[in-house]
Amino acid sequence: MPRRSRRRLLPLLLLPLALPLAACAGTSSANSSSGGLGGGTTDGKGSLTLSVGDQKGGSEAVLRAAGELDDLTYKIKWSTFTSGPPLLEAVNAKAVDIGAVGNTPPVFAAGAGSKISVVAASHGTAHGEVIAVPKDSGLRGTADLKGRSVAVAQGSSAHYQLIASLKKVGLTLKDVQVKYLQPADALAAFSAGKVDAWAVWDPYTSQVLRGGKARVLTDGEGVVNGLSFQVAAPGALKDKKKAAAIDDYLRRLRTAQDWVFKHPEAWAKVWAKETGLPYEVALDAVKRTNGTRVPVALDRAAIASEQRIVDTFADLKLIPRRVDFAEFTDTRFNGSLPPSTTAPRTYKES
Repeated sequence: MPRRSRRRLLPLLLLPLALPLAACAGTSSANSSSGGLGGGTTDGKGSLTLSVGDQKGGSEAVLRAAGELDDLTYKIKWSTFTSGPPLLEAVNAKAVDIGAVGNTPPVFAAGAGSKISVVAASHGTAHGEVIAVPKDSGLRGTADLKGRSVAVAQGSSAHYQLIASLKKVGLTLKDVQVKYLQPADALAAFSAGKVDAWAVWDPYTSQVLRGGKARVLTDGEGVVNGLSFQVAAPGALKDKKKAAAIDDYLRRLRTAQDWVFKHPEAWAKVWAKETGLPYEVALDAVKRTNGTRVPVALDRAAIASEQRIVDTFADLKLIPRRVDFAEFTDTRFNGSLPPSTTAPRTYKES
């Protein structure tokens, strides 16, 4: 894959509810469109300002594309982050009121004792959560990974998917050579043949498959929960006016997600422009995972599923302590949303 393509991938840690990516762990600091946490774009009007953490090509982009920022009665101040963990650090520091992340960053934040509250969920397919191997690889099943090298971002949803996939065939992380690499470095290593496999998520999955030099060894269907979350600052939730704004914001995101499913090509064009992804890759990712998301209730099943991730990482001593994930949730915004086990949407084969 050309070096320019690898560079393009570096900033692409995109996020749900609007997007399906499970943001990887990292230590990058926050930055807004004008270079600092406090200097992002602002939408809406009114005396109340809701500070929203975002990632490139994320909630702001999809809300704008769907026309859901046109009639705001409060202001939204956007701040852009490179991935989920630093966004949650900002939530913990009360610098951001709410933001979207994948299924794993809240686990690490909770384990570290951060002051966060998961307030909304969405469920999508896990076809974009894959363990990829070179197209000409002799590996044919997950069990064949024994003794082989696998690149993965530590603390990411792909990390959990790798653990769970190995467990399914009676293996553990000790049975493989784990190479902890962030996506850009993992892509370079995978493309150069320096690792035997890569545990990764969309849109990286769609990009490497579209390139024609990789295939899926196994994906996350039936292995990972396919959930993504909106996470808020407890202090913002205690403020009645901000809580009302958060409720409205979540409703707009749900409407925007419906728009994405109904207009995959239109969203793929916007997403490609926002992130630098080739349009064909963006459309593949929309149809594989991005557009499949269904807003669901933050219910007992969702919380129990996240608790299993907590327990897994606690057993591996990858988080400081075992926590009760339910203590980091607020279910007041569930309304009449369907159960978290509701099947994701699917696109008909064209």
